Amino acid sequence: MSHQRLTAIIIAALVLGGGLAVFLLFVGKPEPERNEESRFAPMVEVRPLTREDLAITVEAQGNVAPQRQIELVSQVGGKVTKIAGNLFDGEFFAADETLVWIDERDFRNALTRAQADVASARQQLALEQAEADQAARDWELLGGQGEPTPLVLRKPQLAEAQARLDAAQASLADAKLTLERTQLSVPFAGRVREKNVDIGQFVSPAQTVATVYATDVVEIRLPLTDRQAGFLDLPMSPLQNMDPVPVVIRATIGGKKTTWDGIIRRTEGAIDPRSRVIVAIADVEDPFNLLPGANPSRPPLSVGLFVTADITGKRYSDVVRVPRRALRDSNEIITVNDKNQLEFKTVEVLRTTADYAYIQQGLSDGDLLLMTDIEAPINGMAVRVSGRAETPGGAALGSVSAGGAP
Repeated sequence: MSHQRLTAIIIAALVLGGGLAVFLLFVGKPEPERNEESRFAPMVEVRPLTREDLAITVEAQGNVAPQRQIELVSQVGGKVTKIAGNLFDGEFFAADETLVWIDERDFRNALTRAQADVASARQQLALEQAEADQAARDWELLGGQGEPTPLVLRKPQLAEAQARLDAAQASLADAKLTLERTQLSVPFAGRVREKNVDIGQFVSPAQTVATVYATDVVEIRLPLTDRQAGFLDLPMSPLQNMDPVPVVIRATIGGKKTTWDGIIRRTEGAIDPRSRVIVAIADVEDPFNLLPGANPSRPPLSVGLFVTADITGKRYSDVVRVPRRALRDSNEIITVNDKNQLEFKTVEVLRTTADYAYIQQGLSDGDLLLMTDIEAPINGMAVRVSGRAETPGGAALGSVSAGGAP
């Protein structure tokens, strides 16, 4: 065998040996473990879901306003001689307490004249009555035939005297009433909102001297959309004879959160034509803690305060409450199934708030809600659940770590 041929054989053998080695390297590579994918799956937290019976709470906002507010008006003219020590903005007063005194001297003089007029008219009536009686006796003594005429018996004069007495008594009643009106008061306990007069000032009839409001009850107008009203049993008409709707009023005063209990007994008589909202009226009794047994540490529910109202609504059965951020595309929830895979579920949403979504259909007891934010979740995507062990094939074992209550 020649040297060149031997060299060719050796080269061919080396090429064949190298190819065989490469073939064995790729074909003989061990198969990766089946759970290799799960090793790179994101770690997530979940929360088991439960269906429950819930009372929907509707939130609304409004301003506190007096239920009864009036302008205290003078019915007579004159100079203000005195004002009550509590007739100042923000002060409280009792029912029927005199707040303003108007100079009464002219009215007392008028009362004296009216009393004199009554006495004079009463004397004139007595004289006319005596003369009428004398005329009747004279008719009998003179042998008058038949029935005497009214003029003979002085009946017209007697009626005139009686009318004068009635008019004088009416003038006396007017004088007494006018004198009473020199002292101004209101028939309810209240608070001064604005004072408009002071001592020495002349007031005219029909002039407002103060604006006051009752302190027994305040009210809050709460605008509600048609959807919000659908969750409430509102008394839309007196004919419905419905129970009052409980409401909790809350506000922050001086950095302290405070609540008051109220009720809704009525709604306004018309729907706002511009905003198309229904306005419910919430009443809060004893807003200023004036009744015996009131909590003195609770701040007053002052008129003009902007408040938030939590209105107790209808009860619904088998509702799942989830965090609002868990709702995707308005009707989709991401859960984790027993294979440690993301599962997108289409749900029927009863309502949403700033914090929660209330699901009526589409979720079951024990469904695991995904609580961890994933940048680009895909339906069927593999995940690892915190606190849940896995078999080599990916099936779940063991306990589940809850991601916190909603």
